[in-house]
Parts: sequence; structure tokens; C-alpha cells
Amino acid sequence: MRSLLTGGSVFDAASGEVSRADVVLDGDRIVSVGTDLDGDEAVDCTGGLLLPGFIDCHTHVCMSQTLGDPFGLPRTARALSAVPVLRTLLGLGITTVRDAWGADAGLRLALERGWIEGPQVLLSLRQIGTTGSIGDHWTPVTGKVDFFGDPSMPDPVFDGPGQARAVVRRMVRAGADWLKVAATGSVAAGTGVHDTKLTAEEMAALVDEAARQGGRKVLVHAHGARAAELAARAGAASVEHGIYLDEAAVAAMAAAGTWFVPTLSCTHGLEDVPAERVEAHRESVRLALAAGVPIALGTDNPVTPHTEALREIHYLAEAGLGAAGALRASTLDAARLLGLAADRGEITERKRADLVLLDGTELDTAGLAGRIRAVWHNGEPVSRA
Repeated sequence: MRSLLTGGSVFDAASGEVSRADVVLDGDRIVSVGTDLDGDEAVDCTGGLLLPGFIDCHTHVCMSQTLGDPFGLPRTARALSAVPVLRTLLGLGITTVRDAWGADAGLRLALERGWIEGPQVLLSLRQIGTTGSIGDHWTPVTGKVDFFGDPSMPDPVFDGPGQARAVVRRMVRAGADWLKVAATGSVAAGTGVHDTKLTAEEMAALVDEAARQGGRKVLVHAHGARAAELAARAGAASVEHGIYLDEAAVAAMAAAGTWFVPTLSCTHGLEDVPAERVEAHRESVRLALAAGVPIALGTDNPVTPHTEALREIHYLAEAGLGAAGALRASTLDAARLLGLAADRGEITERKRADLVLLDGTELDTAGLAGRIRAVWHNGEPVSRA
């Protein structure tokens, strides 16, 4: 059955323009965009704005409950806690996510088989890193503490280029779509933010081995400039967070075509974050924009609740992208980073029928969640109850 979305306006993610148009969906595809179209079933979009489905390139769908109590909950709690999170994200119009560690291949299987509802999830499984990195869970009382470890979530710790290749192979064997590496410490913990946890040889081995394994790519947790620069020079696909970038780092990222996923939500809107850290984060975005570094949306939820995910779009707009640029970063540009632009990210013919209908036609990123009238995922309307 061909669904005709009629009477509304359409956001062109490539140009940033809004124009009056109808959209026809057939199955999971957009088959026509234009005026005076017809279909088997009409959906009235009068006074509304159609956007491509949003894409979150950095979230953690299995950690909303376990962050506060990683030791006291059964292992199954991690995966089961994702069920309401995924449903929430889909209701917000987020139709694709890259999970930046925490979810395993069973979650992807459950979504593919329709056991649970949610966005398409690209997996990185674990946050890999060297001994002493934030992916190395260890305490002086107990030693190694691997509350994520099981056969579906392999050991993420490595040292040296040879072990770097081995950890990539372990993750790929367990179903990873992407490889996530921790190149600095944690700003939340206040430790090692400007440290560089890998050598150039280790980072290069990770990137090279990921490419050998089906053309996979690497995303890099890096708060400090030197780790971001190292990642870019090694050919990493994206730098995540980047609170303290500088001109040398963004120059290296621009030269390498490395994307920046700022995750502004990990500093913005939080009561306990110093103002200077918030400003440093915004300055990193300004430097990246000036250098021509491509930017894609990522929230780092549940640092803030998943229910607030769309605030990240507004933070990007305020940091210098503007409304159209922020919406592009959350749709077409996010799809480009994830290698999915041939399939989604725009409202054009033959692309996946992932769409969001907003009340009003203005490109205003404030209060987006309150404007959502309808969502379609793979051509099917999503219940927002």
C-alpha cells in the first residue's frame, strides 16, 4: 500500500531549504517527492514539516540503569533495560543509532526479528583500550572486575600493535559493526583527560585491522587535543567528545577527513559541570567548523536521560551550526559518517522511509520533542503512546 503524506513541507537536508511537497511511501522506501502526487492512503501533514529520521552516532542504549549500579544488578538487566530506551528513542524520531559500547549482538538480533521495537542499532560492543584505560575495569581491592564480560562481550584490553589487531578480531567475531577505542581518560571521573592512552603504532594497527575486517571503522573517545590529533593521523573515522581540541587537532582532523561527534550533552545542561568546561567544548566546535571538520550528532546518553536526546540538536545549533546545519548533522551528515547515506538521511526517492513530522514549518531546534506529530520507521507509522 502506497502512503501519501500530503499537505506539509519537506526539509532538504542537503541544501537546508524547506519547500512545500508531498511524499509517497511504498513499503520501506520513499518512492516519490513532489506536488500533486497520489497514493492509496492519505496522511494529512498540513501545517507540518517532514524531516528525515534522526541518527544518533554516539549513545549507550544498555546503560541507563547499570551506570549507577554496575555491580549490584544481574547481567540480564543491562540488555533488558534497553527495551524502554529503544522505544523512547524511536518515539523521538531517532531511527538509527550507533551504540558506543554496552549493547551486544543479541540486542541487534531482537530488533531485526521484531521481538522489540526501536531504531536500527550499529554495535561497537566494548570500549577497547590499553591497560589502565577507562575500558580496563580494575580496582585495587578486587583487581580485574569485568561486569560486562561474557562470550558476546569479549575482553577489550590490549597492549601493543599485535594485541591491538587481536582485540579488533575479537570484537568482529562477536558481531561489532564499529570499533570504539578510549584514547584519553574520563572527564566525568576527572582523570587523564589530556593523557594519550595509545601509541601511534597501536592506533594505526587498530584502524588498519578494522579496515581489513570488512571495511570496518574506528570511533575514538578523546577529550584532549593530542589524542584527537593522534586518532586523525592514524585514519580514525571519528573523534568523540573532543572537549579540549585545539587548532593543531582540528587541522589534522580536517586533513584526514575525520568526523567530529561533539556530544555536547555531556557538558551542557548539567548542574555540576563548570562553566569553563562548557565554553571549552563550544570552542572546540567553533574551531572544528572553522577548519572544515565535518560534524555529526551524538548524545552520549544516558549522561543525560534518553528522553532528552533531541536537545543535542539545539546545542549544536547554538554552538555555531545554526538550525539547518544542526538538522543536517543529525540526518544526512550522520548517515554519511556511518556509511549509510546511500540508504537514508534524506527525503528523496529510493531512500529508507524513516521520517519525522513536526508541528509547524519553521527550522527552530528548541523544543523539538514537543513538536513531534508523527514518526515513520521503515515505512511503518510509530505509535507514540
